[in-house]
Amino acid sequence: MSRMGPIHDVIVKRLVRHPDDRGFFQEILRDDEALLRRFGQASLSMSYPGVIKAFHYHERQDDLWFFPVGSAQVVLYDARQGSKTEGITQVLYPGEDNPLLIVIPVGVVHGYRVLGAKPLMIVYFTTESYRPEDPDEKRLEWDDATIGFDWTTKYR
Repeated sequence: MSRMGPIHDVIVKRLVRHPDDRGFFQEILRDDEALLRRFGQASLSMSYPGVIKAFHYHERQDDLWFFPVGSAQVVLYDARQGSKTEGITQVLYPGEDNPLLIVIPVGVVHGYRVLGAKPLMIVYFTTESYRPEDPDEKRLEWDDATIGFDWTTKYR
C-alpha cells in the first residue's frame, strides 16, 4: 500500500466563481498563470455513474483536468523514480461543487471514479496533441498492486 499525501509538482488550483442573478462566470485556464508548459490539445469526455477510468500515465505530456459536471474521486500516484514524493498517492474530490483545476505532470499515474448518480464530464488540456500512430498513453490496471488503491466507498 502506498503512502498518502500531496505529490511534488502536482498543482491544484481552486477556481473562483462569480455568481449573480443570471448564473455564474468562472475562468478555468489563463496563459499568464503558466500552468502548462505549452498548449497541445483540449478535450471533453463524459463517463457514466460508477465508472472507473484508471490508471495511465504519460512520458511526454502533462495533463490539466477540470470536472465541470458531476463529481469525481481522482487518484494520483507518483511513479517517478527519484521524485521527492515517489510512491505517494494523492486523492482529490473535484466536481461541480468543488471546482478544482489539477495539473498532472509527466510520470504521475492518474485515474478517476465517477461519484454520485449522474454522469461526469471532464474537460482536459494536454501539452501534446494526441497522435494515434504514437500515443503517449502507458496503461496500468485499475487495481494495480503497486498502487494498491481501494476504490470502494467506506461507509462510516
